Formats: sequence, structure tokens, C-alpha cells
Amino acid sequence: MPKISHKGVEMPSSPIRKLVPFAEKAFNSGKRVFHLNIGQPDISTPDSALEAIKIFDGHVLEYSHSAGFESYRRKLADSYAKSDIHVTHEEIIVTTGGSEALIFGFLATCNPGDEIIIPEPFYANYNAFAVTAGLTVIPVGSSIESGFALPPIEEIENKISSRTKAIVICNPGNPTGYLYSKAELEKLSTIVKNHDLFLFADEVYREFCYDGAVPFSVMNLKGIEENVIMIDSVSKRYSMCGARIGALVSKNKEVLAAVLKFGQARLSPPTIDQIAAEAALNTPQSYFDDVVAEYVERRNILVNGLNKLPGVFCPMPRGAFYCVAKFPVDDAEKFCQWLLEEFDFEGDTVMMAPANGFYSTPGAGKQEARLAYVLHKDSLTRSIEILKKALEVYPGRTN
Repeated sequence: MPKISHKGVEMPSSPIRKLVPFAEKAFNSGKRVFHLNIGQPDISTPDSALEAIKIFDGHVLEYSHSAGFESYRRKLADSYAKSDIHVTHEEIIVTTGGSEALIFGFLATCNPGDEIIIPEPFYANYNAFAVTAGLTVIPVGSSIESGFALPPIEEIENKISSRTKAIVICNPGNPTGYLYSKAELEKLSTIVKNHDLFLFADEVYREFCYDGAVPFSVMNLKGIEENVIMIDSVSKRYSMCGARIGALVSKNKEVLAAVLKFGQARLSPPTIDQIAAEAALNTPQSYFDDVVAEYVERRNILVNGLNKLPGVFCPMPRGAFYCVAKFPVDDAEKFCQWLLEEFDFEGDTVMMAPANGFYSTPGAGKQEARLAYVLHKDSLTRSIEILKKALEVYPGRTN
């Protein structure tokens, strides 16, 4: 029997989805499962996007340009300008989700065997994208005690080798919710400039910043304009996860030309989803104001509730809609599986994402889990109650 490829073997399972079979069994056995494992908001998609799909009157679902519809790219550039990100439509390539944008970006800038430095914990699929492109992830650790702040610059520089090609960040961060400051990004820009590296910045959660925090885009870093590649997506911004529309944005013409060739090989991003994404750009600011206010309330319920549980610690995130909590358990992955397989409180249980899958360093994050506050406030309050009862009886509790 033929064997699968090395990449097929090396491709990691998603920590966000790997426990899905256990959740399905729990559901089929009659349990109600509160899904805090995945960033699927229950926020309504803007009416403008849904209406654009309903009124589509084309007779043929045509290919778009491989870089995406020009009308969408022009309108997207105008939208960025409102956030003080100034690019032209020719500096944007529309992709099939932010995931494709990162994969194309890696393929266009890196060779197999190259290294990319990523502060950990990081979005787990970055590991998968690196495997796809034949790259090696070099993690630089941040700590839950510091709220997952950017590691000291010296630690990052110590990771740079002759094979280092890029630094990758997510801002605000998934899974931590940490928001890098302008000062932290400027420190990164110095490293990027001194070592002539690419800087990839996943900014898909830019609209979701809290407590008066204002995001600073890498597109506004001075002196490294040709080194910067921004990744974007409509998935979380407009609660349109099923519309697979992302974007790669850069002022580097060589990068854009190379990415476009990969885009041509996959023909084009999806037509209907681009129509919805373009219409979503008409969404009024009031939508985001309401969503941010809702997420702040949800964050406070979840994070404050977690920190009231004996032995649990969770730093307060300032962006996105995730947090990472440290639990007083022997192994968070075992705990998460136990919650689904063996535990319920009055017929209810909780699904979380074990945080070890968001690290590249073996053994890191063993007692941590990521939680997404994407459910209604009542569901989050109930989830805290369930976790409290679970920790009281979990056989692997450590203190």
C-alpha cells in the first residue's frame, strides 16, 4: 500500500478542532456543549452583506480577476484609509481567506528549509502553513505572567540565523488577545531592518480593541515599507467566517507579483463571497461600536469569572475575542477531553481548545487552554459555573 507524504505526516491536527469527535459524542448523548473552543462569533453578519447575496442577479457565476475584483480592491483601499492605512488597490491581492494569504505570502518569500520566527503562543494553523511551505517555525516564548507581551528584543535576535527569512505576528493576537503597542512594533521594525527580514502581520482583529486601546498597523512602520506584508480577512470583522475572503497587502511589488502567480494557479477567489465582502464595506461604524461594547462585556464576564476560580489565572486581553487561562490541572488537553467524555453539570459541559497546540516548543502550555468569548453573556456565565464544578471533581487537579 502506498504511503502518504512526509508533509501529510507532519501536518499538525488543529487543537481547535481535534476534540470535535468527543464534542459530537457528548452532544449525541444528550449533553449541551458550550463551544468556547472556536472563534465563531454569534454576532449577526451585517445586513448589507446578506442582502447583496440575496439580490445577486447575475446569470453566470464568473471567475474574478486572480487578484480579486478591482471594485472590491478599490473600495477596500478606501476602507483602509479610514484606519490610516494608505495603500492603492494595486497593493492588495484578494485571497480565499486570510489562511491562503499567509500561505501565498510564505510561498512567495521563503524557500523550503527557511526559518520564520513567531512569538508563542500563536494561532495554531501557522504551524500548518509553515509545513505547507516547507518552513521551520522558530518560536520565541512569551509568558502568561506578563500577559503575553512581546518577548525581549534580545531573545528575538538570538533566534536569528542564516536561514531566518521572516518574523510573524498577530495583532491583536490569537490566541492571547494581546495588543502590541507602537513601541513594541518599532522595536521589531529595527530587527527587521537590521537583518533584512520580512515582517508578516496578521491584523484580522484590528477592529476589536478595548479599554481605549488604539491599534497601530505595521503598514505605518517607517523605513521597512518593502519588508512588510499585512494579512487581512472579513471572517471576524463582519462575523462572516463562512465567506472565505482575505487579503494580502504590501508595498513590495516583487512580493505582489509572486503572490499573484500563486493566485493565478488557483484561478480566483470566490465570486459570491467577494460580492458579500464588498457590500460589507458599507457597514456603519455603529455596528462596530455595538460589537466592541458587547465583546467587552463578554470578556469581563469570562475573564473575571475565570480569575475567581481557585487556582485559575487569566490575563485580561485588550483585543480580539480570545483569552488563554492557566488551570490547576495536570494536563489541560486531558482536562478538555475529560470535560466532554466524562463530565457534565446538570447536563451541560464546556469545550475549550488545549493551548499546547498553540505552542511550537514541546511541553509548553501544558496547563493552559484558549477560550473564545463568542457566545452570549448568559452562556459565558453558565460556562464559568460548569468549569467551577468540574475543577472541584477533576481527578487530575494539581492544587
